Amino acid sequence: MFGIDAEKLFVLLIIGALVLGPDKLPEYAAKFGHLVREVRRMAAGAQEQLRDELGPDFDDIDWKKLDPRQYDPRRILRDAILDSPAGPHPGTTADKPAATEVSSPPRNPLPGQAPFDSEAT
Repeated sequence: MFGIDAEKLFVLLIIGALVLGPDKLPEYAAKFGHLVREVRRMAAGAQEQLRDELGPDFDDIDWKKLDPRQYDPRRILRDAILDSPAGPHPGTTADKPAATEVSSPPRNPLPGQAPFDSEAT
């Protein structure tokens, strides 16, 4: 919860009890409880409104499956390479393309003109 572990939360509660004192502590605890209930009510209302606006088509979606924190690019690439029928198989060398000769780009005949690429559209 907000990067606070149990020990730090306990220390904060003790400091809060000492600062507020026994007179105002029950009042602030009741206000905090009311605030938590109100936030939960608002979250449930927003969730219900979203469900109503999206319709019944989105009720069966597994939202945890779409969580971007679960994506591992290495796993996705590995699965895509190993599952594709045309992809290279590990350990084979027959699928490697043959080396092709690379030609040098044409030289610019006049130094004042911009280079011209005949293959560009």
